[in-house]
Amino acid sequence: MELSLSSLKNIESKYLQPNQTPLNQPATEHIADATPIMKIQHPSTIKTIPLEHSLDERPVVAVDVSSIRIGETETGVLCAIRGAIVWKEKNRYRYQRIGPFPFHITEQNKKEIYKLFRNHHFEISEDPRAPSITNIQARMGNLLERWLQLGISCSAYGTIILWDGSMTAGMVDSPVDEMSRLLEIARNRLSIVLAFSKNTTLRFSGHKLTDYAEKAEPPCLLQINDFPSSSGPIILLGDVYVAKLTPGVCSFRLDIDRKVPRERGIEAVQSLLRSDLLVQSYPETLRLAHIFSTFTATEVIGIQRFIAQQYGLKIVMRPNVRRLLFGPFGKGAEG
Repeated sequence: MELSLSSLKNIESKYLQPNQTPLNQPATEHIADATPIMKIQHPSTIKTIPLEHSLDERPVVAVDVSSIRIGETETGVLCAIRGAIVWKEKNRYRYQRIGPFPFHITEQNKKEIYKLFRNHHFEISEDPRAPSITNIQARMGNLLERWLQLGISCSAYGTIILWDGSMTAGMVDSPVDEMSRLLEIARNRLSIVLAFSKNTTLRFSGHKLTDYAEKAEPPCLLQINDFPSSSGPIILLGDVYVAKLTPGVCSFRLDIDRKVPRERGIEAVQSLLRSDLLVQSYPETLRLAHIFSTFTATEVIGIQRFIAQQYGLKIVMRPNVRRLLFGPFGKGAEG
């Protein structure tokens, strides 16, 4: 909150140009799955694990974070990030929103903001190289998500914790030591982390990983045997499965903490079947976390108007260069 306010106080511009990217095109996604394409030579390396509905009902908690570009000024860009935590216990869903936090990022303050934000989360003293203004919003969103995940790991007990994304570590904002610490804290408090990926670049023999669940009978997991745990600096902290938990066309990559006994991890998925509502194989708590963190068009307009009035900015609309040059063929984001 302090970083947000201090960045806005330093606005030295006269105008605000609202962002023209359609809201139905996500401004940011999780860091791309960096695991290389794997080729399976023998079909026996994929094993189907039928699941049974467990009588063990457990609390479920999910976290998600969204970021969006609000617009730009003469000196920088305006963006906003927001997180949401949703938990279900005793047939009741509850949620908490964190944010939105608007930021004014310039070439002059981006390094300081990113360094403070990153050092606060990872407690490291190294001087990180700040990303470009275009990418810093996504990186800050990832850092906020790690902070919320840490808070959940420290406070939840005997809970199924749901992450949006994979357990891939080794990238700049997902250090192996810190990601391992998140999982270790959860294990010590008898909680289990399940990470659902809506999109994955993992391919076997040219086919997307989730395609192998097309003919599987739900609820089931497809266990990927002999899957490498690392590739260069990239490390997989979870065992990789394909989850098809309900009838329908959807299936998802599912990572389960590698240091949790395999049987206990599968039991956690079976407890999820009883503990949470699942539609198209996706947990309701995670779906709600996405909805409550995502920015709507009305919210974006409200943030734009608030900042313009609070800091005396004039809202201007620059001409769309693509449409001026190409007419109806001027598709895509403004370049």
